[in-house]
Amino acid sequence: MTSKLVLGALAALAALASTGQAQDAAPSADAEEVYLFSSFRNDGETGLHLAWSEDGLTWNAINDGESVLMPTVGSKLMRDPCIIQGPDGRYHMVWTTGWWEDNIGIAHSDDLVNWSEQKMLPVMRDAEGVLNSWAPEIFYDEDAGEYLIFWSSAVPGRFPETEDRGDIRSTLGIGINHRVYYTTTKDFESYTPTALFYDGGFVSIDANIVRDGERYVMFLKDETKRPEPEKNIRIAIAADPQGPWGPASPPFSPEGVWVEGPTGVKIDGEFHVYYDAYMEHRMMGARSDDLVHWEDITDELSFPEGTRHGTVLPITRERLEGMLSAYEE
Repeated sequence: MTSKLVLGALAALAALASTGQAQDAAPSADAEEVYLFSSFRNDGETGLHLAWSEDGLTWNAINDGESVLMPTVGSKLMRDPCIIQGPDGRYHMVWTTGWWEDNIGIAHSDDLVNWSEQKMLPVMRDAEGVLNSWAPEIFYDEDAGEYLIFWSSAVPGRFPETEDRGDIRSTLGIGINHRVYYTTTKDFESYTPTALFYDGGFVSIDANIVRDGERYVMFLKDETKRPEPEKNIRIAIAADPQGPWGPASPPFSPEGVWVEGPTGVKIDGEFHVYYDAYMEHRMMGARSDDLVHWEDITDELSFPEGTRHGTVLPITRERLEGMLSAYEE
């Protein structure tokens, strides 16, 4: 399996070079549902970038690849944007506001074009010495009737078994002792106290949850130094989105390639997981029908140039056409 993934990744270099930035396309009339990919560029200073796809492989830039929303809070970055649609039809987005923040950003929209005032949620303000609040995601828990917001933070002194005692800030917190934390809300007015969400015994960032029937699948990045750094994607499964989560699977991302920011979606009964090969400045991906056997699909993917860590959201064709019309004006 590993050799197949690596060969596919090497083949992707030529494929991506030839495809360039996919855009200026229109959805077909028979595509009742399409997919929206939210992402950022560079360090996140340009804000929110969007793309759409009918098949999860060819991604077309919206607004000619330019930002559709600039960041205004925190350190004025908009990294790792995650957008979901609530049961009331409204869209909700969370993101990383800066490298060394105790907060995350949040905003809301009725049409994915016009957004509410951006606000900061001080989710880790009570954690003494906290270094950051990275890659938040939001997920609606249907059974509980509430929104689950989770992210990764490093707090020196916690989880000493995986703590790197080197120069913390010069390494951007990599390998420190990140774990996934969470809060819940029903109304975006009051939030439950921050609590530990996932500890698999390794440094964990960039968690992403996908519902799969009666179970929930979490994709996340392992960053532990053992003594060489791990930079791969693993899976945990639970019967409830708030856990408890089972033990993490072995890595399924390409061996020897540093990746982060996994985001998953089921298309025609198969999981498609995309991740940011940030050292190689490209997006990669894998596909599976059982979460055990994975096929590298990198050479089938075409993303807008510069796409980085984001999430996938199914939307209606009507909603997409409204967005495309708005950005053509």
